[in-house]
Amino acid sequence: MFGNPIGGSYGGEGQTHLSVAPRNCMGSGGAFREVPYMGVIWVVAEAHKRGFWNGNPDWCNLGQGQPEIGEMEGAPERLRSVVIEPEDQAYGPINGTDEMRQAVADHYNRLYRRGKKPYEASNVGIAQGGRLMLSRVFGAVQGRMGYQVPDYTAYQDMMDYASYRLEPMLIPTVEESNFSIPPDEFAEAAKGLDCYLVSNPCNPTGHVIQGDELASYCRTARREDCTLIMDEFYSHFIYEGAQPGSGPVSSAQYVEDPDTDPILVIDGLTKSFRYPGWRLGWVLGPPGVIETLGRAASAIDGGPSRIVQRIALRALEPGYADQETSALREIFVRKRNMMVERLTKMGMRCLPGAATFYVWACVEELPEPLNDGMGMFWAALDRKVMTVPGEFFDVNPGGERGGESPFRQWVRFSFGPPMENVDLGLSRLEDLLGDNS
Repeated sequence: MFGNPIGGSYGGEGQTHLSVAPRNCMGSGGAFREVPYMGVIWVVAEAHKRGFWNGNPDWCNLGQGQPEIGEMEGAPERLRSVVIEPEDQAYGPINGTDEMRQAVADHYNRLYRRGKKPYEASNVGIAQGGRLMLSRVFGAVQGRMGYQVPDYTAYQDMMDYASYRLEPMLIPTVEESNFSIPPDEFAEAAKGLDCYLVSNPCNPTGHVIQGDELASYCRTARREDCTLIMDEFYSHFIYEGAQPGSGPVSSAQYVEDPDTDPILVIDGLTKSFRYPGWRLGWVLGPPGVIETLGRAASAIDGGPSRIVQRIALRALEPGYADQETSALREIFVRKRNMMVERLTKMGMRCLPGAATFYVWACVEELPEPLNDGMGMFWAALDRKVMTVPGEFFDVNPGGERGGESPFRQWVRFSFGPPMENVDLGLSRLEDLLGDNS
């Protein structure tokens, strides 16, 4: 059900564009290895060379995974200030303050655990952002790690960094299953795994495992003692057809015992609360695992900022959080519908995603050079529009899967920016297609 163990960086054509540091990057006799940018960050770096900066009204960031951060119709007023107390000047607890940990536990209990055993503060760890929390996980995890493609680009680099402890195992996907692993296939694959890492909702496809399928994943994890590492950063961006979804989705709903179930839930304020610059993430899981991740943090990052946690408490207040989530789905589904409609009219095949703020689109029917993800990227960049080539999501640790990436003709488009900016970006893409027809 899954392929041979693999490890390293994707060796396809696109990877050559990512190598930005010289082999001897400091003239020190080779003390530093060549380190590429993560795919999405490279996209931003290339745009910066051409004058992009966050907030530049002349650029359309349909690439980077950043939601609009300003005031938004129906949403509560943006949080803009915090009183810094004397104790905030000191180091804080490695896994976060007691108040922050309990606030996260309360948030999940209210949304997903009514009538069930609740999460406690001991079930929660806090980090300075989601990638840093994932770094803690990779600092502690070992054994056979299952993963799928396409998936979040940073997973590849993290697997590479932990290659001496990890045996990455690819579970293949097909477009007919929305590039997701059906529960029965996951149940079979999990028999040979120690853990399984996946973004759900999925970045880049927008597919979400939910309901009975998600419950089945959680049952398999318990039965096979296969730790689920669920990256749920888009859990509030849920849609039902062309309408907003009824509520967020999380595997926390299907955890039987928060103290023993081998299920880690990773999320934060970056996407669903629209505060990416705060760099505040969390993990929920059994207390023993949370303690282990804190020990990893003692060497990796030293713990999160007290100041950010203090203001984050206000974002998790029930009234504020619920208003934000409701407005978010109302606004973002409109942008999603517009983007899917217009990309389809341009001749792209769009995966029917039910979550995130991305559209995963196949460009194979477009004229050259736009029928290739990298070709689309460079041509769109000339029009001050950022996109992300699909091959960057072909997680391939070690580069042992040779040949051309199966996602060369796919592109991830983001509708994270405000409506008017998304509209402008799509208009520029329409002009680009017109000039190349």
